[in-house]
Amino acid sequence: MNRRQLLRVLGASGVTAGLGLLGNQQAGAQNLGESSGFQSHVIAGHEVLGNRACPAIVNGRVIQPRRELPVLHKTDVLVLGAGPAGIAAAIAAQRSGADVTLVERYGHFGGLWSGGLVLIITGHIVQGGKQVCQGLGEEMMRRLDKLDGAIINRRPGVDPTVDAEAVKYLMVEMIEEAGVHVFLHCLGVDAIMDRQTVCGAVLESKSGRQAILAKIVIDASGDGDLFAAAGAEYEHRSHNVGLVSRIGNVDKIDPRQAQGDPKPKHLGAPTPVAGVNWVNQAGPEVDGLDVATLTRLEMDHRKFIWKNLQKTRKTPGYEKLYLLETAPQLGVRVTRVLGGVKTIAYDDLKANAKLPDVVGLGGGTPTPWPIPYGALVPTKIDNLLAAGRCVSAERRMADLVRLIPNCFVTGHAAGVAAAVAVKDACRPRDVEVAKVQKILRQQEAYLG
Repeated sequence: MNRRQLLRVLGASGVTAGLGLLGNQQAGAQNLGESSGFQSHVIAGHEVLGNRACPAIVNGRVIQPRRELPVLHKTDVLVLGAGPAGIAAAIAAQRSGADVTLVERYGHFGGLWSGGLVLIITGHIVQGGKQVCQGLGEEMMRRLDKLDGAIINRRPGVDPTVDAEAVKYLMVEMIEEAGVHVFLHCLGVDAIMDRQTVCGAVLESKSGRQAILAKIVIDASGDGDLFAAAGAEYEHRSHNVGLVSRIGNVDKIDPRQAQGDPKPKHLGAPTPVAGVNWVNQAGPEVDGLDVATLTRLEMDHRKFIWKNLQKTRKTPGYEKLYLLETAPQLGVRVTRVLGGVKTIAYDDLKANAKLPDVVGLGGGTPTPWPIPYGALVPTKIDNLLAAGRCVSAERRMADLVRLIPNCFVTGHAAGVAAAVAVKDACRPRDVEVAKVQKILRQQEAYLG
């Protein structure tokens, strides 16, 4: 009996009321690859949203009253943001024995790597072709190797390029294998605090405002949303904000027809999909936290990409090019940077320094540069770690720290450290770094 027949039978017997739950169960059981037709039914009629505490105008000011928030979930480690750093942190913490929950604002994993179409894996190699970013990031590369059409240029000393959809699929697979709890379509909007200690996060979604309570929280939001809300010190920086696109029929270009016309620019680089290039864009330097600026850039970038490709198509031999897609996620590079107990320093890079609390090495330079554990730890706020492009780093290091492989490294370290803190019932700032280093090496991270 299909759902339509079931509804007809239930309707005839007068028991259609309360069918919402049954309908959801049916939807979860049906084959996702098959269509059962377009159907809908009432989950609840004449409903009024409860537990509201709407802001009010008081003396010309907008005032938000207090209200109790429903607790959606309780967990050992809460990871906010599912980009490369957040994914690595969640998997590493779960594999290290913690109960982990991962929250993501979009409907997919990967952040700018997938949703932003930044498809190249660069920054993991140093002079001589040695790969210093290993661990979970390298495991993902090995697994992409086994998927047809998922990765190209995968060889020693070379920056590989991935397919965004393969990355999204693989990350779902790895998160499910690890047993991480996941809530997508949730934006982290506030920190839950007990004086100077983070106890969880407030989420905003179509389900309303809800809370997740956690022993340790990892801010992998990229913008440092949670550590800022918690009152941690940070540096607010500007950087270039662009928008990546993909173009098709690159294999059908015939440059011989162009004759005296100048060769078109902005044709990008190959991807695992034949005839499709990804096209990066630097964009202007702006404040990536300003919503009006982001709105204007989003619109301007999409116009520029479309018009530029139409101009290119007018060049003889390039007529068959087409715009396959623009990234659904704007390419914000640097905004907030944590004020940490320690900082990833340019002088350490120059000196090829060996640090006792190293939890990873970064690449993209002639020599590897060390990542001290303290760069993940706020100076004052407790039970909170940072991972990814928002960790504590000097401005001259920002364009290295934010690269995808280096985000894997800081995320991996944060995840292991959080699990150790939970197991030892201590604050992240009091964690025995030697324990973290041992587990990282067991999970194939490279610490020098």
